[in-house]
Amino acid sequence: MSEKARKLFDALDLNQDGTLTLFEVVAAMRTKGPTLAARGDLPFWGVGDADASAALFDAADQNGDKVLTYEEFATVVDRRFGW
Repeated sequence: MSEKARKLFDALDLNQDGTLTLFEVVAAMRTKGPTLAARGDLPFWGVGDADASAALFDAADQNGDKVLTYEEFATVVDRRFGW
């Protein structure tokens, strides 16, 4: 799992509890996405609307518990973003 995945996960973890909810992913991508992309922590094409953020969340939520661990998240973003 990449360092970039860790930085992105930490940036999206708004309440800093070590997990991500759908609300956190959508809210953080909306508010922080362009800044994260400008810093190189997220590909520019990875900044999408709420539907794209929800699709990323759903793809990562492998056990269907509506909460993402770092491991679930990193597996998907490392592959999807080519990290």
